[in-house]
Amino acid sequence: MAKGIVVYYSRSGNTKEMAEIVAKAMNEADLPTECKSVDKVKAADLLGYDAIVIGSPTYYGHMAGPIKQLIDDCVGSHGRLDGKIGGAFSSAANIGGGNETTIMGIIEAMLIAGLIVQGDPQGDHYGPVSIGKPDDRVRQQCERRGKRIAALTTKLLS
Repeated sequence: MAKGIVVYYSRSGNTKEMAEIVAKAMNEADLPTECKSVDKVKAADLLGYDAIVIGSPTYYGHMAGPIKQLIDDCVGSHGRLDGKIGGAFSSAANIGGGNETTIMGIIEAMLIAGLIVQGDPQGDHYGPVSIGKPDDRVRQQCERRGKRIAALTTKLLS
């Protein structure tokens, strides 16, 4: 049976809250999913999952260092994530603070690794974005993303 993981880095708790919402939605959509802080995940662990969702706060328009380190560590297993489902989300302090560039940085790495990343014609096209603490709109986008990732994973890999 397919399974997923949501990996996040969070200092303020905002990205963690988003991660928990995405993971809960994936579980509710019948894709068993774990939610873990990046400090509890090694690159080799990702090989055991069919759906990998990564969330990061935005620092100077980029992902947080610990997330980048996890991605860099995946080089040792390059090619072995091919065909898995990927997704990303981000939080920032300001509108225009680099959320989309952060998400796109994560997605670019996923595409290079061969992951399948689905956009969304509604709402946050690249992945959920929160400015500060997640509000109702952000929570809905996180739930939607989790459900869509679970549905795509089930459709393609089960």
